[in-house]
Amino acid sequence: MNRLVPRHFLLLLSSAVLAACASMTAPPDAPPSAPAPSALKSTSTVNAATVAVKVLAINDFHGNLMPPAGGIKLRDPQTGETLTLGAGGAERMATVVQALKAKNPNHVFVAAGDLVGASPLLSALFHDEPTIESLGLMGLDLSAVGNHEFDQGLTELLRKQNGGCHLKDGCKGPTPFTGARYQYLAASTIDTATGRPVLPAYSIKRFDGVPVGFIGLTLKDTPNLVSPTGVAGLRFDDEAQTVNRLVPELQRQGVHTVVVLIHEGGVPTGSYNECPGISGPIVDIVKQLDPSVGLVVSGHTHRAYNCRIDGRLVTSGDKYGTLVSEIDLQIDRRSGRLVEARAENLVVRPEIAKDPAQTALIASYQRLANPLIERPVGFLARPLSKEDGDRDKGGGTTMGQLVADAMLASTAASSAGGAQLALTNIGGVRTGLIRRDDGRVTFGDLFAALPFSNALVVMEYTGAQLREVLEQQWQVNDSRFLPLQVSQGFSYRWDKRRPAGQRILPDSLMLNGQPITSDQKLRVTINAFLQAGGDGFTTLTKGRLVQTGPMDVDALETYFKLQGTTPVQPSLLTRSVRIDD
Repeated sequence: MNRLVPRHFLLLLSSAVLAACASMTAPPDAPPSAPAPSALKSTSTVNAATVAVKVLAINDFHGNLMPPAGGIKLRDPQTGETLTLGAGGAERMATVVQALKAKNPNHVFVAAGDLVGASPLLSALFHDEPTIESLGLMGLDLSAVGNHEFDQGLTELLRKQNGGCHLKDGCKGPTPFTGARYQYLAASTIDTATGRPVLPAYSIKRFDGVPVGFIGLTLKDTPNLVSPTGVAGLRFDDEAQTVNRLVPELQRQGVHTVVVLIHEGGVPTGSYNECPGISGPIVDIVKQLDPSVGLVVSGHTHRAYNCRIDGRLVTSGDKYGTLVSEIDLQIDRRSGRLVEARAENLVVRPEIAKDPAQTALIASYQRLANPLIERPVGFLARPLSKEDGDRDKGGGTTMGQLVADAMLASTAASSAGGAQLALTNIGGVRTGLIRRDDGRVTFGDLFAALPFSNALVVMEYTGAQLREVLEQQWQVNDSRFLPLQVSQGFSYRWDKRRPAGQRILPDSLMLNGQPITSDQKLRVTINAFLQAGGDGFTTLTKGRLVQTGPMDVDALETYFKLQGTTPVQPSLLTRSVRIDD
């Protein structure tokens, strides 16, 4: 069960952050104070034989300029319970970064992708230009390209790198957009027309004359995570093979220490600074890497860990700017080889002082965006969640089911034949809804949950096709489970012990209390991402289009408004039923 953070845990966190950030924190009842550089010791060298390099890293920022509503969930070391701590925000993250940079003149600030995309409205309304500017302002140097950087296609990604007005919406920000001050790296993303990476594959940084190579790449599974139009004409190569192919090229330039920035990750079992066990794609990737790679900065899974895999340091900083990974490298001056690497994930706590430059930047966009962000849409009785730990064992979440219900409600009534049920992908529902004291819900809250503005469509499928779609929830040799969220009135049962492709129990599909037959024709509302076969649901491409509908976020707003002053209640998680235990 999640609960608020007790005082003893805050004190433990304070001691960890104080060690790195000196006076950035303050007692709970005192106002935050600016960092004091004089209190920070330089760690530029340990001895004449080595050079110390400080690498600061983030991942999966997703445009969260303001602290995310859900904060960060951490394990209490005394009780073992999961606790919720307020954390994040560009203003405080910038302060952390600047204080850490002051500890060592040999520093570099990097990221492992998904800096933009699936962003809150404050950033998304301006096509994530505020986030690009914010990260440039705090001195980000390099970033891998994540899958969400391709949400709007390669042309838009290159605009974010190079600047200029949006091709359709023009210039909407308070100042001209000049592009990223940092460099995106995309070693494994190949333009099929030229056979070359769409952005630089690597960057070489020199510290006291010693070169270090940084290779950036996204996961090869990107085409299954992005709308096909977003990756048209692109190829995503194997991650480890790409790195190993580039290492000799770097070595010919005198580089013998390589850092990999990769938008792929794992799932740990420990706390945010531990790694007693980790699974997921990153494990096999790291084990295949050339010995010159001594540090891997990872992301994508929205988890925090500080690991040793196959003798290499592997880090990830959770998500939404709630953590900054402070990584210290010792590199032999003569050989240029890595001698030592250690890391600590630091929580960006709410007591940390705000960076004035970030505050001014954010305020300039808030003046334009706040009328839409704060627009009231309705009321909420209790919080709604989409977190993995809050899923029903069948895969349902209260937030996901609400979205499916809203999709169905918006398309059920139609002279062309209204929808009978709705399905949505769990990855398209980015967050739940936190209940305010007054129960009020705003459009900004809804947009944070549904930031892609996916158009809804009603498709016709047979009962057999629907069952095939449900079987596709288990993917990549059973290593990934992507539970579809389903609307009220539809239910089914499944058994994980059965072979892949046979897990949906025969005759278990029910619609409004009646069994669904294999040849029965059904009108199903889905979003355009799923219609194109997104998330590997290829069977959804085979239906017949019945009608188009509104954007998903607009359907959700209408659903809330139709309730008037009656607060929306979470539904029971009984639609997808697992029976194997």
